[in-house]
Amino acid sequence: TLGTQTDYRDGEAQTDPYSPEYIVRTSSVPEILTLATLTWGRGLPAGQAEMEIIDRIREKRAWEAALPPMDSPSNVAKRLRMMEHMERKEWAYREEEIDKLQKVQLEVFKKLLQRREENQNEQDAMHLYKHWQNHLKAKEEKMKNIQRDCALMLRKLIAKRKNFMGKLERRDIIKEYNDFSSPVYAPLSRVGFFPDKNTGYYAVKNFYLNTFQGLCELEGSVQASVSQLKIKAPKPKFTTTGYIKRSGRVEAVLAQVHQ
Repeated sequence: TLGTQTDYRDGEAQTDPYSPEYIVRTSSVPEILTLATLTWGRGLPAGQAEMEIIDRIREKRAWEAALPPMDSPSNVAKRLRMMEHMERKEWAYREEEIDKLQKVQLEVFKKLLQRREENQNEQDAMHLYKHWQNHLKAKEEKMKNIQRDCALMLRKLIAKRKNFMGKLERRDIIKEYNDFSSPVYAPLSRVGFFPDKNTGYYAVKNFYLNTFQGLCELEGSVQASVSQLKIKAPKPKFTTTGYIKRSGRVEAVLAQVHQ
């Protein structure tokens, strides 16, 4: 045989291990054939449970080999006793397996119940939190309504206290115009006046500013002296001989004093 080496693992090259074909002789029963029902992923590789099954199969084969032949009444009676004993042993083993399966199912059932209870508790907590938030919102709305009604009643009481005798007072126009917080300058919206309603009425609407034709006419009416600026260069502060004038000396002294 030739050995090969690759960069890939066996698990990447094939999914299940290779099982070669075999031929069984008529006079022999290999022990390995008792594991023919086990396949990769279903019993293989063998664990503790599979090893117990293999041991039981070996014990059963040894027991079958130890059975006496049925050639005499004593051997027949002994064979029956051995078979009854093996049957009781098999039933005890099956009951033990059933108990194990029931315990496993019970543990799984407990975990499912615990998970369902946790989910139910989370949902209940969420419902309670939403219910509490709704109550808080209703409480805040109620408090706002109470405060608004309280302010309204206070204004009414203040207005009644100003004229508690019920006398009719003539409007004092001078006093109203002298007080900048009076309704003349700041009318209240609750009496039907909305200052922001007619804001466009006070906007400046000019033909010369809002239209292109008006801008052209406005530009044509402007004198040329406005658009053409004339900047005069400052005169030198010293003469051709290098002598600084008196105004230049005064400005230099003032600059030093300022510094």
